[in-house]
Amino acid sequence: MKLLSSLAAMALLFGSTGVTVAADSIDGLVKTESPYPVAETVQRFEKIAKKKGLTIFATVEHAKGAEKVDMTLRPTTVVIFGNPKGGTPFMQCAQSIGIDLPLKALVWEDADGQTWMGYNDPAYIAERHGASDCAAAQPISKALAGLTKATVAEKSGG
Repeated sequence: MKLLSSLAAMALLFGSTGVTVAADSIDGLVKTESPYPVAETVQRFEKIAKKKGLTIFATVEHAKGAEKVDMTLRPTTVVIFGNPKGGTPFMQCAQSIGIDLPLKALVWEDADGQTWMGYNDPAYIAERHGASDCAAAQPISKALAGLTKATVAEKSGG
């Protein structure tokens, strides 16, 4: 129940900032539509994250991996990123949270051609590790919401 309350609160937060958030059948996944193709969404996200002082540790392009084994996959990219200033306090609540860090953003194209950007809800991560009262989850949630909003924002001036 706490998770549902947290997700509802985040949905209200995102909704009030103009970002479209969709509930998913996957627990803890926050996903937002992007008006840009996958590659451009990833590029925008990485640029904004770097400007905010985050480190991009790796970018994994799953579709390219599929090609290597003669399979196909719609564009699907994971960006692994973070900053010890946020991650360390999160792990101080429960050191096992380290398995979910650094943070990851997933950008993918669905069967209808819509691009989505998603990430694990920090409140869900905290609850998963028995630290649902961890104060560090809230600022990380806020930061992820801001990064997402900026990434998917429409370009001004057409």
